[in-house]
Amino acid sequence: MLYSKIEGSGKPLLILHGFLGMLDNWKTIGTQFSTEGFEVHMLDMRNHGRSMQSDDFNYEIMAKDIYDYCVGHNLEQVDVIGHSMGGKTAMLFACTYPEKTHKLIVADIGPKFYPQHHQMILAGLNAVDFAKKPSRSEVEDTLSEYITDFGTRQFLMKSLFWQEPGQLAFRFNLAVFNKKLDEIGVALPIDAIYNKPTLFIRGGNSGYIKDSDFEAIKKHFPKAVSETIPNAGHWLHAENPKLFHQFAKEFLDN
Repeated sequence: MLYSKIEGSGKPLLILHGFLGMLDNWKTIGTQFSTEGFEVHMLDMRNHGRSMQSDDFNYEIMAKDIYDYCVGHNLEQVDVIGHSMGGKTAMLFACTYPEKTHKLIVADIGPKFYPQHHQMILAGLNAVDFAKKPSRSEVEDTLSEYITDFGTRQFLMKSLFWQEPGQLAFRFNLAVFNKKLDEIGVALPIDAIYNKPTLFIRGGNSGYIKDSDFEAIKKHFPKAVSETIPNAGHWLHAENPKLFHQFAKEFLDN
């Protein structure tokens, strides 16, 4: 079963992180919801964080992971927030198991196909030679040769941990991602429909959800509404957690 951190009590709220992330990415917002009448389940997705490592990696099996988690924790119906890869997983979960889903919030990802665009990040991650037992600063130096954005490097560094004294490693399953990178961009199946309240929140400076995408979004999610966080990119929940929380809370409460 997926590893999780559970806080608060009340209505079950699942939070699914994005590609190469982990549940800690959502600690600020998750903890806030836990004080507002929600039992918050922040999850590590498969091949990420402290969850299981597996050669099986696609949206169908990740949606089933969420279903199995709900069954294992006796959660009859849940609200779900998913960002990026977690958002695509949340969409498929809601469409496949609508009886388990109450409301859906998708953060900065659409149901469409996305071409590969993580190649430089993976090149940087693969360039780190853990056999040489690098320090944290040496790992970041290597990443900086490939990844110029400081925020992206810090995001990736959060998955660095001491596997044993003197030996660092990444928590995510880089070997599987190297083989299965195409799975991240796969579109939602054409016949996937979720006919319950859905909120799409996008970053105003992010190109992941364009105005032209809303026609397709409405076909999959007829009751979808949208909000835009101005001056925010793809990591909108980290760049403006206050406004993200406001949009999400108003939607979940109404």
